[in-house]
Amino acid sequence: MTDTHLSEILYSSFDLPDKLAQGIEDAGFLACTPIQEKTLPLTLKGEDVAGQAQTGTGKTAAFLIATFNHLLTHPPAEGRKPTQARALILAPTRELAIQIHRDAMILGQHTGLRLGIAYGGTDYEKQRSYISEGVDVLIGTPGRIIDYFKQHVFDLKQAQVVVLDEADRMFDLGFIKDVRYLLRQCPPPDQRLGLLFSATLSHRVNELAYEHMNSPQLVKVETEQVTADKVRQVLYHTANDEKIPLLLGLMGRIDAQRSIVFVNTKRDAEKVWSFLEGNDFKAAILSGDVPQNKRQTLLKKFQDGELAVLVATDVAARGLHIPDVSHVFNYDLPQEAEDYVHRIGRTARLGAEGDAITFACERFVYSLPDIERYIGHSIPVERVTDDMLAKPKPPVRRPQRKAPPGRGRSGGDGRGSSSRSRGGGRRSAS
Repeated sequence: MTDTHLSEILYSSFDLPDKLAQGIEDAGFLACTPIQEKTLPLTLKGEDVAGQAQTGTGKTAAFLIATFNHLLTHPPAEGRKPTQARALILAPTRELAIQIHRDAMILGQHTGLRLGIAYGGTDYEKQRSYISEGVDVLIGTPGRIIDYFKQHVFDLKQAQVVVLDEADRMFDLGFIKDVRYLLRQCPPPDQRLGLLFSATLSHRVNELAYEHMNSPQLVKVETEQVTADKVRQVLYHTANDEKIPLLLGLMGRIDAQRSIVFVNTKRDAEKVWSFLEGNDFKAAILSGDVPQNKRQTLLKKFQDGELAVLVATDVAARGLHIPDVSHVFNYDLPQEAEDYVHRIGRTARLGAEGDAITFACERFVYSLPDIERYIGHSIPVERVTDDMLAKPKPPVRRPQRKAPPGRGRSGGDGRGSSSRSRGGGRRSAS
């Protein structure tokens, strides 16, 4: 965290259990971010909260600290079985679930609480076996969690805390029926702590909060801009055939040591990757059909600096906290205005600075008015000059990978296509 992004409220000012306070100190947290400053005084008293804040503002720590505090200060019911989870944390994507679990391992390392994770795409039996031995806090995506729940691997009758992260994304991805199903398996709202966090508190999110929470306090961290104020935004109007030369030219001119290039389709991801690799930029593709194990390996290489560029579809637009992303390129303008905000939110996280460079080409420029209307301002425009356009070397050929076998019960977020067809989601979460 940078000092400019923090409030004057120190964690030491809260009456937290020593075991939790030690985890916060180990994580290097000293002062609260604005969303933590506003929600923790409520959640630490046991009040339900529906919180809204920009991406990258510390929402995960806000609900993890509240969850651990509640479990440590409210002993489980007598006779509780190890397979009865005390806290349930739902996330819309695998990557976000993994990130939450990683942060929870740090913050909760001294609490003695057993943490479990369930997400689709990999480790089906390994996750099942671990959870069957008993967990206090269960983190995961709705489909895989429902899969295990229906097999009686665990139950939610003793859930003392329920957290719903990125609730608006749950609607977008068609998971809301699954979410409602799981919430109905938990004790009534007045018998548990309910926490909901979202980038937007839309009517449908508010309706969900009031239906499944106990008189939640609405908390919003307002800013003058929808986008993070330390993201330097610039837009180039380009012809379709200029996009590759412009991308390579810009990357050759600026110090883009850790960049994410967002595209709208897997086909465009393949094209961009092949030109980047052919022009000496070490890159990898992160899209919905990349197996989970490989996806995690690629993300680690990117975080460790072994890869300079990540070419991503919107699977990576939310839920990933990758420190020090210097540049985000919107090679394609997103077709949904909210996705622009989530994409550029991958840089300038927790008060840092970053650059968001957007191409408005003939194919996707029609999205621009909606995006600028949503963010409340025009994106500064710069002119494309001839000296900015590189002469690309030939692209490399991407090795052909065999199509993965049928996903079945462990595909997507853990339920194959069934969870998509019922919810009406417009895109996959994988």
